[in-house]
Amino acid sequence: MLHEAHRDKQAQRFKIIFVGRLAYGGDYELVVREMAVLYSAKCALMRQGNGPCRTRIRPEPVTDKDRYQERMIMAVKPGQLAVVSTPIGNLGDLSPRAAEILEKTDILACEDTRMTRKLLALSGRQTTAKFMPYHDHNGHSMRPKLLAAMADGSNVALVSDAGTPLVSDPGYKLVAEAHERGFSVTAIPGPSAVLAGLACAGLPSDRFLFAGFIPHSRNGAQKAFREFVDLQATSIWFESPRRLAASLSLMAEIFGPRLAVVARELTKLHEDLQRAPLDELASLYARQDPPRGEVVILVEGASQTTAIFDDAMLKNMLTEEMQNSSLRDAVKTVTEMSGQPRRKIYQLAIELDM
Repeated sequence: MLHEAHRDKQAQRFKIIFVGRLAYGGDYELVVREMAVLYSAKCALMRQGNGPCRTRIRPEPVTDKDRYQERMIMAVKPGQLAVVSTPIGNLGDLSPRAAEILEKTDILACEDTRMTRKLLALSGRQTTAKFMPYHDHNGHSMRPKLLAAMADGSNVALVSDAGTPLVSDPGYKLVAEAHERGFSVTAIPGPSAVLAGLACAGLPSDRFLFAGFIPHSRNGAQKAFREFVDLQATSIWFESPRRLAASLSLMAEIFGPRLAVVARELTKLHEDLQRAPLDELASLYARQDPPRGEVVILVEGASQTTAIFDDAMLKNMLTEEMQNSSLRDAVKTVTEMSGQPRRKIYQLAIELDM
């Protein structure tokens, strides 16, 4: 009954303001629009509080559209979308700014709410934010809800299970639509397996490309590798431990004996980096059980001279080498000189030897 009485009182107050605005020369259409938005603003404030909103709204007459638009912006300030980076293994990497956002935001859009709750618990943080799952499988249904919340003035923080959202994680469609609707978007930078791996790999970092997860099928992986084989840039890949040996073997066939790094368990207690030519790495992991932990593979880009070795030139090089050495040694020498895949050089050598 008290809420109904308050609602009736509010309605009467808005009616009085509305009539007064018209009496003072306000444009009817502008007055109707502004009163609707002001009422929406009051409702938003009530939803964010614990009871009826006591904020008084007493607008002065507005007779032109410029002043009307200015008033609308002041009446309903949209919320903000913050893309928050979280630790990839070491809790100490949670920045103070990221922690503050997680504690004070209105809504936490999480790839997995359980993982985010665990992060907050382990880091000793508390939040009153509403947890909402947001991932590839429910994005189409959750995006409208998150955008509507921002329109009502709520701040939303987007977090993935670990690292920086949108880097091989869901979220870019939400960011894109937030921009399209005029909402403010900011990034809270921090941990990223891509950049952490690049920083400690000792490979050229002036040009690099992130390729995401290696496709599961052999044909898909071959196609992905061939797209990068001629690029003069370090390529960065994610792979699961159980497919690591097979992927490295396929990489060695396509990229040749390029220098590469397998970075595992980055920032964690058992962090491990193996740096060697691809064929050696493939042999190393083929001889042991699949390792544990998340894996990042970084591969050296093509050299400036790689593209000049066509089949005719490679055959000439093999012919010269095979005059004074075995086929096997010739293949090894030409492979190292050209940077071409060993399988390709071997096949050319077989054709010459026939």
